[in-house]
Amino acid sequence: MTLEPEHLRRVFGAFPTGVTAIAAVVDQAPVGLAANSFTSVSLNPPMVSVCLARASTTWPVLRRATRLGVSVLGEHQEWLSRQLSARGVDRFAGARWRILTGGGVLFEDCSAWLDCSIDQVIPAGDHDIVLLRVHDLDANPLVSPLVFHASGYPRLGGTVNPLRAA
Repeated sequence: MTLEPEHLRRVFGAFPTGVTAIAAVVDQAPVGLAANSFTSVSLNPPMVSVCLARASTTWPVLRRATRLGVSVLGEHQEWLSRQLSARGVDRFAGARWRILTGGGVLFEDCSAWLDCSIDQVIPAGDHDIVLLRVHDLDANPLVSPLVFHASGYPRLGGTVNPLRAA
């Protein structure tokens, strides 16, 4: 049985995800892309993963970076998600961002951020599963995350209440 890409996208899109920006400075220039296949992997050691298309022209450049910044975009940054996914544009135009000590790039006003290095790359079909070692991170519970679902960006609705230690 052959599964059509359009059908796969529709079914895979039934699962809502957050949207991240993966970025770094490579050869003195900022490079970045948007990815929604981001997930936590391990607490000890601290690791996350992201799946990146092998057909991407940006991923081979990012792969050369010593550190990668992972920005969990806020719901007010839908424009940035679209811009980071576009071809032939300045993906950083109009965005506020900063460079971390190791060269990773983080976008300002995000829901969360992580400073990572590539630990392992696992080929998987037309994508690479990229395991990232987390070196530093933080979150802003006042910024609702951007959600991608069914090829759109619905709002979570309601107030996000940060977890409190008991």
